[in-house]
Amino acid sequence: MFQVRIHGRGGQGVVSAAEMLSVAAFEEGKHSQAVPSFGSERMGAPVVAYVRIDNKEIELREPVLEPDLLIVQDPTLFSAIDVFAGLREDGYLLVNTSKSMEDLGIAETADKLPAGHVAAISATELAIRHLRRPTPNTVLLGAFTAMSDIVKIESLFKAIERKFPGKVGELNIAAAQAAYSAAKSG
Repeated sequence: MFQVRIHGRGGQGVVSAAEMLSVAAFEEGKHSQAVPSFGSERMGAPVVAYVRIDNKEIELREPVLEPDLLIVQDPTLFSAIDVFAGLREDGYLLVNTSKSMEDLGIAETADKLPAGHVAAISATELAIRHLRRPTPNTVLLGAFTAMSDIVKIESLFKAIERKFPGKVGELNIAAAQAAYSAAKSG
């Protein structure tokens, strides 16, 4: 089973990202679940969501304590909570930032992960460029599809279209594609 934990703040689309990743896996015939977890439920408050993907039925319903993938939509959370708690030794780390891991103060942890399992994407900048909104969720999902074979970019596009039909979906797909290309080349 592949387990994902997405950290962000209210208004960044954390819950929607979990839903779309789950739907993308479902599009490929996999079993998946997205589970949101809310605290104070206000704009800017820390939010976390979980995704599980497997080839067989998933019976777990608790929070993801040992993620294979961490998506961090807001790097200020590194100083607020223990984002890395339980991250597997062979896990993936995807951070919304234009800074280096050293500048974020997380190089020691990031350096322990396998080559190709750590990426920094300026997702908010790409979102503003493509969507005219600072919502990094679809951008980061596009980058993740470039990092692994857990879900294909085409499946993500279908999930985005389901979540955001019409022009909004087209713009989100363009943003996800831009992040995919950036992650592949960088």
